[in-house]
Amino acid sequence: MNGNTKSKVAGIDEQMRSSVNRSTGWFMERGRKMTENSYKTPCGCIHYFVNIIDKQKITLVFLPGLTADHRLFEKQTEYFEKKQNVFVWDAPSHALSRPFTNNYSLSDMAEWLYEILAKEEIYNPIIIGQSMGGYLAQMYMELYPDKIKGFISIDSAPLQKSYMTAMEIWLLERAEPLYKIYPWKALLRAGSRGCAETDYGQNLMRKMMMSYDSDPKEYARLAGFGYKMLAEAIKADLPYHISCPALLICGEKDKAGSAKSYNKKWHQREGIPLKWIKNAGHNSNTDQPDEVNRLIEKFISEVECI
Repeated sequence: MNGNTKSKVAGIDEQMRSSVNRSTGWFMERGRKMTENSYKTPCGCIHYFVNIIDKQKITLVFLPGLTADHRLFEKQTEYFEKKQNVFVWDAPSHALSRPFTNNYSLSDMAEWLYEILAKEEIYNPIIIGQSMGGYLAQMYMELYPDKIKGFISIDSAPLQKSYMTAMEIWLLERAEPLYKIYPWKALLRAGSRGCAETDYGQNLMRKMMMSYDSDPKEYARLAGFGYKMLAEAIKADLPYHISCPALLICGEKDKAGSAKSYNKKWHQREGIPLKWIKNAGHNSNTDQPDEVNRLIEKFISEVECI
């Protein structure tokens, strides 16, 4: 699916943009060097932020999880943007990448990501995906095995069908009604506390969820659509072979589904190094950003030596 990049996109809901702006302070207002761009797809415009300091350096591509946005990685982009090339996006249907028609697949997202990176002349990046972002990274590797330098999974899980039970897939396909019956205030509380252990992590998750405060049903539709899209990718039963150096990171207090169990099995079956983050939940990079940044930096140095 082809699209076109441009610096500004008309038609973005200004109320929603204002809400996100107030929460982040924006990169420019913080004296940051990240530049906002957008990419037009048949379903809507994808907004992303990029800072290229040296095309010879490795680019870190940060992919947030379901219902989170670019703010999830603010501690990582702030730390790395003067050391490495950095890219982060608001995934389709999220935050600034709205309005967006929920009529696409995980493979569509991987294709759009590839096309955006090619437009920005970003080749062979290290892709760092949190939760759903980690699943997307695996789909990207399935489609473009020679277009990635390294992969870091943060509180994600393997995409191979062999790891999942039929009941788990069945539940993924039927998540939306569960989100719809939850009162919004209760969902805000459960979502923020369930994803993070620290005050910073919980407050950040709440801010990201508040992007949908004007229409909580949109949040339920997004979550339901995302899990259903994930189920379809799992049922495709593709190899999802990891074709590059990889690292698994998982919070010791991750309460999201069976993430901890999946990571243990992933490590055992594939031999991928697994690092547990103390005092961290599902968004371990927000709970313990210094430790996660240290692990990312060490991984970069190891990849550069290969």
